[in-house]
Amino acid sequence: MLVSKAAHRYAVALLESAREQDSVQETLKDIHFIKDTVEGSNELRLFLKSPVVKPAEKQKALSSIFDGKVSKEVSQFLGLVTKKGREDILDEITKAFVNVYNEDAGIITVEVKTANPLGADQIKELTAMLEKSTSKTVLLALVEQEELRGGISVKIEDTVIDATIKHKLEQLETRFLEASME
Repeated sequence: MLVSKAAHRYAVALLESAREQDSVQETLKDIHFIKDTVEGSNELRLFLKSPVVKPAEKQKALSSIFDGKVSKEVSQFLGLVTKKGREDILDEITKAFVNVYNEDAGIITVEVKTANPLGADQIKELTAMLEKSTSKTVLLALVEQEELRGGISVKIEDTVIDATIKHKLEQLETRFLEASME
């Protein structure tokens, strides 16, 4: 997902602050908790994005939800975001933080689409192959799509390697159509 420049700047600043305080892992855990909470509550997202609700009320709500559940530094960061009137992009900031952290740590997310679920051994072997070819730590995002009929599609950043039966059939159909037009 694309995030705004402002969300990216907040994420970078939070990561730098966490690095200075040697609390990157704790901050990452807190940000995942906030991200899951915001994504899991449509009402909270709407509340944070509402121009009708006063910033003080938003700050109070965020404090009541997260104080004691996240570190003091992350609570202060949430206060800063609210004070600056950027609580409406809190969901983007959390996504941007995870992206910035992953980039910094050499972690990439690879989307893998299959028609049938992969077994544990297949997942382990695929992860090892991808880590070897990318020289990065790989997190697999597994997606099952029955319409693929078989095979596998792997998306690494902007590159897609499509070895699905559906794709092969589409290529074959294109060749037949081109041959029939000659």
